Amino acid sequence: MFKLTANAINSAGTLFSLAPLAWFSATIALYGITSIGWVLVLRNADLGKIYPMMALAFVLVPLASHIMFGEQFPKGFYLGTAFLIAGLLIIFASTK
Repeated sequence: MFKLTANAINSAGTLFSLAPLAWFSATIALYGITSIGWVLVLRNADLGKIYPMMALAFVLVPLASHIMFGEQFPKGFYLGTAFLIAGLLIIFASTK
């Protein structure tokens, strides 16, 4: 959503136009809601066990950018993503 805000600013020429402000407000609201959710999750889980899930952002955000914006990635990106997922599988298999 930050990217959509940036695109809206580029189109409008300023943050203080309706579309960029709407995107930015929605982005900040969602960021706040997810922050509250993260705190609630941490009430019942060990940080060391749950924090590696944050690494999924390095997989999900580029995937979303490909779907939403048509961004392309070099072949090495896919290899790195595979290593990241393999690492997460190893981490979670060893925490049981």
